[in-house]
Amino acid sequence: MAGNANGDMDPELAALLGTAGSGNGPLPDFNDIFGEKNKEDFADISSTSGSEVDLSASGFPQITKRLEEKGHNNFNDPNYYKTALSNETEIAQRVHSILQKYLTSKDPKDRSVFRQQFISPYWEFLFNIARKSTTRLPPAKKYLLRFALLHPAFLSTENREFFSKVVDNNVLDQPVYYMDEWFNAVGTSKMRPSTTDEIKISKSNTQSKLQQLLEKAQGKFDGSRSILKAKDRERHEIERILRDRINSIFERIPLPELSDVSDCFSEGQKMAINEVQNFLKQLMKNDHDLGISIRDFVSAEGDVQNLQDKLAAEGGAVTVDLGAIDTECDTIRQMAKMTIGRQGNHFPVLTSEYFHCVPNEVATRENIIAMLARIESIDKEAFCRIYKNRLNRIAPYVLLIPTYGDMGFCWEPFDRYNRATSRGRIVIPMYPRNLYLAVLTAVADLRWQVAKEKASFYWMEEGLTGNYYQWFQANKLKGDIKEYFIRDYILWMTKEAEGIQKLEKDVRGTFWRHMPFTQEVKERLKTRNLVYQELYQRDQNRAMSDGY
Repeated sequence: MAGNANGDMDPELAALLGTAGSGNGPLPDFNDIFGEKNKEDFADISSTSGSEVDLSASGFPQITKRLEEKGHNNFNDPNYYKTALSNETEIAQRVHSILQKYLTSKDPKDRSVFRQQFISPYWEFLFNIARKSTTRLPPAKKYLLRFALLHPAFLSTENREFFSKVVDNNVLDQPVYYMDEWFNAVGTSKMRPSTTDEIKISKSNTQSKLQQLLEKAQGKFDGSRSILKAKDRERHEIERILRDRINSIFERIPLPELSDVSDCFSEGQKMAINEVQNFLKQLMKNDHDLGISIRDFVSAEGDVQNLQDKLAAEGGAVTVDLGAIDTECDTIRQMAKMTIGRQGNHFPVLTSEYFHCVPNEVATRENIIAMLARIESIDKEAFCRIYKNRLNRIAPYVLLIPTYGDMGFCWEPFDRYNRATSRGRIVIPMYPRNLYLAVLTAVADLRWQVAKEKASFYWMEEGLTGNYYQWFQANKLKGDIKEYFIRDYILWMTKEAEGIQKLEKDVRGTFWRHMPFTQEVKERLKTRNLVYQELYQRDQNRAMSDGY
């Protein structure tokens, strides 16, 4: 924290706030701090790319740089705190006043009261800044949203240097967002707000209905386009294999006794002839599916164009007003509470008193991408969804919230208007005690919700959720079944993946079948003991019977 051992304030902060270290002096005049408009050069908003889904991507990019070699100087700015609070109406004055009382109070009970009083005004103040995130924010306001860094003096010199080296922009083009980037994407309509209710739309009711119909049509169009591309890639792959097989059949091997006469087909060539027949059947099936996909795509494209024309005739596309950001603000505060839990530390500002993470345990964008890649290297289908019998890899949106929480979670498994190719949404606290466990809880939640939505009304009977539910009921367990699943998923990824048996036999069998490890992990586990060897052999038997 910004105080010393005897409870007095840091001299630098005391001078800034205009207080004596004892805390007995009068409050400074608010106008002295916020009387002038900030004249700092505004920094450009970071790129919020990563929204487009690339179904051809097979994994996350390799992280070659987690931090910049040289940090920026924004945290050395003596006007940082002033800039962060300036031009934010009277709520900033209230935040400043309560913070001052909290920092200078020596009575633990009073500090606890002021600490609690600080939380609600701070969030209101934060959302004032969020409403401006569609424009360029000064660095102090950007890092306040991004890291909850209200004053650099609240951190040690070492920690300030670390945060100054965090990579600012989304150079890896992945759907991982800091809070300032998230608000910008929602406010500029690059991303739909994280709500289950319909978005409040300005303009007429007719336009609202047309806009909602357009979103549904766009979702259908995106899905049909991705399937069409996948079928086209499948056709090219079948044609490539056919070419190779036919070329191998046409290879002639001369007889040793008579060089101008070719020998009979080899065993390999005979096998290739049989395979050609199978691949020709696959090619005809692909052609049939491709024709259906083309018709679906053309129809969806026509629907989108038709609705766009109707919207234009009504006066143009509907624009989401500031109510969208306000709704997102309320949603994100709810998300923040969920990452922390009822008994956790809800203090909303980054301070050395509560920040104890080592660099690799802070949820920076690069650390999160590395951990998602680590999860995918064990659970190969962690970010996959089946649509029309095709397995698509779709990495979720990830929102990084600057809280001291320990739990990540899934907010939405996918967009309600586009089940085919839309991204799910997971939320990760930035300052947990164990970052890998926080990410695992979010991925486990995503896994459960996607499987449950896929099974629909039959989620208690079919697939991953059905098998797990039946085990849950058979063992007469009580409580939230999803919490049990998340706990078991963490054991699956941290213990069972290393050959340490921690799950019950039935759960292990369900996970092995419905959440398979990568082949590399399976090959390693089958040599550990008979339990995994038996599961591996079941895979082989299913593959041979074509029923896997």
